[in-house]
Amino acid sequence: MSKHVSMRGVLFDLDGTLVDTAPDLVAALNLALDDFGFSRVSLDSLRAVASHGSLALVKAAQPGLEDAMATQVQQALLMHYGKVNGTEALLFPGMPGLLEHLHSHSIPWGIVTNKAARYARPLLDRLGLAHQCTSLISGDTVTRGKPDAGPMLLGASHLGTNAGHILYLGDARRDMEAARRAGMVSVLAAWGYLSSLDEAHDWPIDIRLMHPEDLIAHL
Repeated sequence: MSKHVSMRGVLFDLDGTLVDTAPDLVAALNLALDDFGFSRVSLDSLRAVASHGSLALVKAAQPGLEDAMATQVQQALLMHYGKVNGTEALLFPGMPGLLEHLHSHSIPWGIVTNKAARYARPLLDRLGLAHQCTSLISGDTVTRGKPDAGPMLLGASHLGTNAGHILYLGDARRDMEAARRAGMVSVLAAWGYLSSLDEAHDWPIDIRLMHPEDLIAHL
């Protein structure tokens, strides 16, 4: 990234970047597994899968399931998740300090996530972030989610800032690809749900950060 580019806004992925939602997601998964008589799984074993969606969690927990059964378990997971959403989820360490810096310097920030609004909005409310967030683009806000550039550009318009002056933080390949396609600065949140199988060296990453407050130096 050019040091001469002025950064005027920040957009975040939600799960695995802004918020550690894995405890809630795995808790809902285990309740769904209980419903069907399957063995429970540990949070540590599936933390790296948490940003890839509910069906990915089901398939990681029960890799041998046929698609129809996996879909049934997924629907049970989503039903339970609606009840536990926000009960254990927390901002990642260092994120409160970053958000305070953005607020104190009048830098707008928002969220672009593939998570459905019926889960994303209550989560922000429970974390006390709804009033701070300038834009929330959910998976059902647009017709095509990440890695498409559409939701990114919509988020930029809400921030009132050209995409080229926005840093986008995410922890998955689709996040980096979406940022690049939208002309944003792609920032890999290395504290997120990365696994040993993620070949991040092949991703279109402009900046790699180990801690949320490391972003301050790039603003």
